[in-house]
Amino acid sequence: MLIREHKSDASLPALSFFHAGPAPQASGPRSGALRDGLGLAAGMKVGLFGGSFNPAHDGHAHVAETAVQRMDLDRVIWLVSPQNPLKDRRQTAPLADRMASAETFARGPHMVVSDFETRVGTTWTIDTLRALKLRHPGVHFVWLMGSDNLANFHCWRGWTDIMRMMPVAVIARPGSLLESRAAPAARRFAGHRVSSNEARLLPTMAAPAWTYLTAPLNPSSSTALRAQK
Repeated sequence: MLIREHKSDASLPALSFFHAGPAPQASGPRSGALRDGLGLAAGMKVGLFGGSFNPAHDGHAHVAETAVQRMDLDRVIWLVSPQNPLKDRRQTAPLADRMASAETFARGPHMVVSDFETRVGTTWTIDTLRALKLRHPGVHFVWLMGSDNLANFHCWRGWTDIMRMMPVAVIARPGSLLESRAAPAARRFAGHRVSSNEARLLPTMAAPAWTYLTAPLNPSSSTALRAQK
């Protein structure tokens, strides 16, 4: 059900969002020690790149590599979701297959493919990000997503909490440039947008802060690849 969220900016038209106040604090992460294998240290600038990767493709690599280059990131963690709650489970390949697919395209020393969400027991991105920040204090995290995801970001659980939790970098993807720039999330946080010329500073900025990065576009998509099978 879509729930209308109250706006503090009266200049914005009324829009419908999936957002019923702050995302629940108690859901998701398991307590106790966890070996996540990420090897992160305080002071690092780390991009978090979540998705089903069903399958992974050159377009995903394009997003991750653009983020490393434009923001001088120490690492990009590909967070392979056990199951996207907004997608059909019947169309999702087994986690092991999607991990292997991501590892094929996550090339170079800056890239790490992780099943962190499966290990910690989270379903929603907001819970995953909370768990990572708690376990790795002092790391400068930035959430990465393609512009195709920005277009429907307002459908994510706790999306405004995500924007206020850590900086966000949106990387342009084919077919979504105009739609994403006019997306509800882009409009809601328009006053917190950072020039792409300052992208290197974004990971250490206080949230909310986000930028839109353009680069030579890669047309690959998971939907098209699945259709070829």
